[in-house]
Amino acid sequence: MSRSIVAAAAQLGPIQRSDDRKSVVKRLIALLEEAASRGAELVVFPELALTTFFPRWHLTDREEIDAFYEKQMPGPETQPLFDAAKRLGIGFYLGYAEIAVEDGETNHYNTAILVDRAGTLVGKYRKVHLPGWDEPQADLEAQHLEKYFFKPGNYGFKVWKTMGTRIGMCICNDRRWAETYRVMALKGAEMILVGYNTPIDHTGVYDFDSLTEFHNQLSIQAGAYQNSTWVVATAKAGLEEGSNMIGQSMIVAPSGQIAAMALGTGDEVITARCDLDMAALYRRTIFDFARHREPKHYGIITQTKGPIISDDDEA
Repeated sequence: MSRSIVAAAAQLGPIQRSDDRKSVVKRLIALLEEAASRGAELVVFPELALTTFFPRWHLTDREEIDAFYEKQMPGPETQPLFDAAKRLGIGFYLGYAEIAVEDGETNHYNTAILVDRAGTLVGKYRKVHLPGWDEPQADLEAQHLEKYFFKPGNYGFKVWKTMGTRIGMCICNDRRWAETYRVMALKGAEMILVGYNTPIDHTGVYDFDSLTEFHNQLSIQAGAYQNSTWVVATAKAGLEEGSNMIGQSMIVAPSGQIAAMALGTGDEVITARCDLDMAALYRRTIFDFARHREPKHYGIITQTKGPIISDDDEA
């Protein structure tokens, strides 16, 4: 008998700066309930699902900045989401901005959590690959300042055995990096969950920005196929505070095929029954890591951060 899980991507339309947590959580619960009505057992919400994408602004007032972050999870404003998940018997992934006090130091992270069907928090991930800049760029009209607002994650890429499968998490820009998927695949991940907020205008170079949706789809499908894993990827989309963000929330099979994709850029639920044995099939055949990988030739991947360009004829 095949193993499967019905997964849902719960895409969000824009969240404006004036939208409070209570109204946003109501939207999340409505999406959770719709997903449950379709038989979903696991729902993936976007990155920074409780607020607008505030790294588009250069803010300097600490109190104003910290208002975008969560000091505890769940907190008074997010507890209703956990209660709804427990009532419905459905797990979820949620992205948010986190304030964490570690060794007496206050740190800020771009974070996602994994909650099981009992409403219990079972996993936490902090975004590793932060895009953008740590200070405003004078030549860019639209800023992208994640390195200003967040520290790189310090948990690495973990995998949790829960809800009948092995689940890994990442966030937004992580999905573009091959290492993200491979590390979790080597830890046995059968599903990888990713939330994102991806603006179309973040580089200021039209020929580059016009390919944003193509690159989004390409990276998710390649990550799923090359690592024999299901990927559930969920966007916060639409026109948010003057910035256009892509949708394309999708559920991708270990074959690289798209099992479901959102049609618009508003609040929308898509679902797919994910055959977990499909991941096992690909790992027994084309991507049998133990039989085919040759790690002795991959050392440069972890030994260097940037490229090493040699003037020798052979490098």
